Amino acid sequence: MKKTRLMITVIAVIIASAFVLCSCKSKPDTPTTTAAPVEMTSMPELGQGEKTFIFQVHDAEGHITPFKINTDKTIVGEALQELGIIEGEEGDYGLYVKTVNGIFAEYETTGNYWAFYVGDAYASAGIDMTEIVSGETYSLRIEE
Repeated sequence: MKKTRLMITVIAVIIASAFVLCSCKSKPDTPTTTAAPVEMTSMPELGQGEKTFIFQVHDAEGHITPFKINTDKTIVGEALQELGIIEGEEGDYGLYVKTVNGIFAEYETTGNYWAFYVGDAYASAGIDMTEIVSGETYSLRIEE
């Protein structure tokens, strides 16, 4: 009888430990974000001008924050910098975007970076070299 109770207690402890361990999530090494998911129906419209495009911010937690951008600029990066959506510094290959919609990512310090996309494809040119095509969707996504 004592062996049966001991065996049941041991099994109960093992099961409880398994539940505790399974319920713990490890946090990624990527920075946390202050951006919240935004419904496409509540997309903010920014700027003024004849050219219009959609800009999406894909943060490290999988949230997508879309904006409808209106501008008279001809280059995507110029329009987004003018509106204060992106910040960065000039590097050997053009503008190195480090902050997007208030979210910082820099490979040297955070281990991730902002990748520029046109539609669903990785852009073939930098954000400061890509001409705006009205109606197109551009995005910056945190990647490792």
